[in-house]
Amino acid sequence: MVSLQKLSRMPVWFTVPAISILLVVFGVPVVVLFLTSFNAPDFTLLNYQTFLVQPANVRVLLQTIKISIVATAMCFAIGYPTAYLIAASSKRMRTALLVFVIIPYLTSLLVRTYAWIVILGDQGLINNLFLELGLISERLPLLYSRLAVYIGMVHILLPIMILPLVSVMLGIDKSLVAAARSMGAPPVVAFWRVFFPLTVPGVRSGTLLVFVLCLGFYITPAALGGLRDAMLSTFIAAQVTSSFNLVQISASSFILLGITAVVLSLFGLDMSGKQNQADGSAPKSWLRQRVAGTAVTRRFNEFADALRAKRWTAQLYEAVKTSARWKIIGAVFVITVMFYLLSPSLVVIVMSFSSGTFLEFPPSALSLQWYHSFFTDPSWTEAAWTSIQIASAVAVLSTIVGTLAAYGLSRTFARLRSVLTMMILMPITFPSIVVAIATYLGLMNLGLIGSKVGIVLAHSIGAIGYVVVIVSATLANFDRRFEQAAMSMRAGPIQTARRVTLPLIIPGVVGGAVFAFIHSFDEVVISSLVSGFSIRTLPLKMWENIRHAIDPTIAAVSSLLVLLPLLWLFAIYMIWWRSKSGDQNSLPQLRV
Repeated sequence: MVSLQKLSRMPVWFTVPAISILLVVFGVPVVVLFLTSFNAPDFTLLNYQTFLVQPANVRVLLQTIKISIVATAMCFAIGYPTAYLIAASSKRMRTALLVFVIIPYLTSLLVRTYAWIVILGDQGLINNLFLELGLISERLPLLYSRLAVYIGMVHILLPIMILPLVSVMLGIDKSLVAAARSMGAPPVVAFWRVFFPLTVPGVRSGTLLVFVLCLGFYITPAALGGLRDAMLSTFIAAQVTSSFNLVQISASSFILLGITAVVLSLFGLDMSGKQNQADGSAPKSWLRQRVAGTAVTRRFNEFADALRAKRWTAQLYEAVKTSARWKIIGAVFVITVMFYLLSPSLVVIVMSFSSGTFLEFPPSALSLQWYHSFFTDPSWTEAAWTSIQIASAVAVLSTIVGTLAAYGLSRTFARLRSVLTMMILMPITFPSIVVAIATYLGLMNLGLIGSKVGIVLAHSIGAIGYVVVIVSATLANFDRRFEQAAMSMRAGPIQTARRVTLPLIIPGVVGGAVFAFIHSFDEVVISSLVSGFSIRTLPLKMWENIRHAIDPTIAAVSSLLVLLPLLWLFAIYMIWWRSKSGDQNSLPQLRV
């Protein structure tokens, strides 16, 4: 009874609006979809058996896992050294490089996918360049291939790998590596024995995020890959558009979701990075123990120990020197990665000013005809206005609901907070095609299919998760003594939240609103199911043109959308700068 009374006084009730929207639009339909996959109430595995006995289905499933593993490995191979070089650079250079990484991350996924269609096509930039240089005699089939899928997926997911790694690397005490070097450890040994183990949490987070997103990728593989490169999400989408057999769709969806759950349960639960043994030493295998026990090995180890001791004495406390050659190699590598991230959008911007009847790079002459086509075509302007309306409504709704939920979660005990946070973040961790199908079922029960209200609710279930994550991070650094001081001056809870808490966390709230707007404005998969045939958003209009006919007007639309991340970054910076200025101006008043 006492626990119930204590719970009734907790701010956890602020999470009720977010949880309610989530359950009605997404949670309950997911449960229904899950029961349908087992033929409830009979509960049989027939649907899963039917899926697995068909060789084509198994091939698509294994191909999805293979593509996800390869794309994740490529992101790690490129992302880790990039993050290391960013973290090791000066503060000003690091800020600039992080901006260059964030800009592609905030750019529309459709824009980046379309950019690679333009670059890799038969009449694209690479083929034209190679022909001009005489490197090839006929055009290469780069588009609609596995290589194009990998190029597009890595380009889109690479920032998601880099950002967590940079965050972890910046928190590592560099004196630990310097101490290892001063005690005679070579650079490679100091890196593998000291620095890399400390970055394991960032490696795990980045690889998990990228791999889970790869499993549910739909737009980029469908646009850049061929029929032999289909992934399971593409297979499910084809089932939805062709027959909409809910039994088959539910089984396919939960096989995809099951893979995601297995990966997260195996690698995502223990984020502590602790060693298995108390002394931190790794257990030796039977083979290593047998090899280490031979006489030849003992003699070799004695000889190697003598050499290491001599070198250690010579290099003890020696100043760490970085070769100029390695500095040049690092700079070239970072420049190449930044070029890979930024150049597709720049190519699209340049090509959008072409005066020809088709896109070409470089343009033979400059013209604004494709921009004129966009602004004078009602189908494009109406789609853009619809997207702005829906994204604005999603930003308002998710910011209010998500901020309340983040406030309630920050003041709730840990176990309940973990459960509620996991529920709220489900729509952004589940594969997008599964979320789209469940949302379609939820809105169909509400009679909101083909309505703007339905699309706003569908987009909000994911946008709320982004707002909760960003605002919760801001509240984690919030000093509650300000609230206690206000309440000691007889300010009520509502007045304290409005006059004290909200002004101090406003940068996080604005950041959450920006990400909510971007999430809604760029959404394609969910919109394609719940919009019906009456509502067309700008991403849906772009997706239809990309799939059926490459209209050069898309280049003009893409160039305008490339400018949006710059506007968002400027808005966030201005809010942050004003908040910092306000804090500094308020300090003298507090001392009086």
